[in-house]
Parts: sequence; structure tokens; C-alpha cells
Amino acid sequence: MLKTITPAEAARLLREGAVLLDIREPDEHARERIPGARNLPLSRLDQADVTASEGRPILFHCRSGARTQGNAARLAAKAGQGEAYILEGGLDAWKRAGLPVAQDRRPPLEMMRQVQITAGSLVLIGVLLGAMVSPWFYGISAFVGAGLVFAGVSGTCGLAKLLRLMPWNSAAA
Repeated sequence: MLKTITPAEAARLLREGAVLLDIREPDEHARERIPGARNLPLSRLDQADVTASEGRPILFHCRSGARTQGNAARLAAKAGQGEAYILEGGLDAWKRAGLPVAQDRRPPLEMMRQVQITAGSLVLIGVLLGAMVSPWFYGISAFVGAGLVFAGVSGTCGLAKLLRLMPWNSAAA
């Protein structure tokens, strides 16, 4: 299992040449990141080779620390026998410690937020139309709910795939 380290300890290791890997998705990394962090999304972890850090310590981080903690066994397996750590509290703790963060607000909203906004809007529209026009419109809400359950169970979100094709997301891809 990987040990956790504080942002101050992580900053020290980075100054000494450690490798920082951000396991968030590319759209999240594009909007806000620790300077010098490489993006290695969990969704692509199995294809990546993280052992090529030439003996330098590897630090993993996400936004809050929950994803790294939840996937610590996978990350440890990827890091191999080398020295590897999880940044305790993730990017949020890094910012609270007053350490530098690179931000770019031009990229589109994170995909998960886009899914939440779209799904919530469709459910609300379905309920309103069902109450005011015809009960058949409740089917919209049921369809979206079923899609969200499927996404949670399978780990595959059709709405996210559809939103990735939208023009405002083309630059983030």
C-alpha cells in the first residue's frame, strides 16, 4: 500500500526531482493543476508505464485525495518496487497549503459537471412537461435515471461520450 505525504513533504520531494502524476481526467487537469504534474488518468492507467521514473520517487494526486486512496492498490502495482506516495488531500490540500497552482479557465467545464448539468436539466424538463403537458413526458426522467444507474454500475457513461463530441469539448480532447 502507498504511504500518504503532506503537501509540504510533496513539494520538498518535487524540488529534489520526484515525478508528480495527476490521476484526474484530462479535462480536469487542463483547468487546474500543480505545475509540473504529468497527467495520467485512471481511465488510462492500465496502458501506462509509470516505472520509467529512473529511480525517482513517484507522487500520485487527484483533487481531494479520494480517488488516489480508493485506487491505492492499483497505483502501487503500477509504481512497482520504486518509492511512491499519495498526496494527502490532493490538489485541494496543496492549495490550502498555499503552494502554487496553474489554472486555465478557458477549457470547458469538467466532463462530470457537464453530465450533472445535462442530466439534471433533462430530469427537470421531463418532470415539468409530465406535470403540465402529458404524463408521457415522465419517460424522459425515467430514461435519464436508467442511464445514470447504468453508468454507475458499468463505469460507462453514454451521456459523457456524447458530450465529448460537442464542439466546445473538441479543444479539451
